[in-house]
Amino acid sequence: MTRILYVDDEPDIREIAEMALGLDPGFEVRCAASATEALAIAAQWHPEIALLDVMMPEIDGPSLLRMMREREDLAAIPVAFVTARAQPSELQNFAMLDAVGVIAKPFDPMTLASKVRALIA
Repeated sequence: MTRILYVDDEPDIREIAEMALGLDPGFEVRCAASATEALAIAAQWHPEIALLDVMMPEIDGPSLLRMMREREDLAAIPVAFVTARAQPSELQNFAMLDAVGVIAKPFDPMTLASKVRALIA
């Protein structure tokens, strides 16, 4: 069972992502509404990948990634960004931040699980 942590401040998007990823019987999904909640879940649950919304209030996705990399217990978790800002220059910036990939919003719920599978393969 592959553990996926999905972090997004929008409840509707979290719900859609959780249902879409849940279509894959090999995935176990937990969601967080904030960076603080994500850090707590990741520390206890140790996901195989974290999907982080880029634009969140207080602590954004790139800042959350930096916080994870500073912690020995979370540093090795692969991270992908989920963002509406998927222009080539933005993608290059995300790649420089040690992300394994970027999933563009709005994502297709029917293909989200296969995109995540490709990132962790």
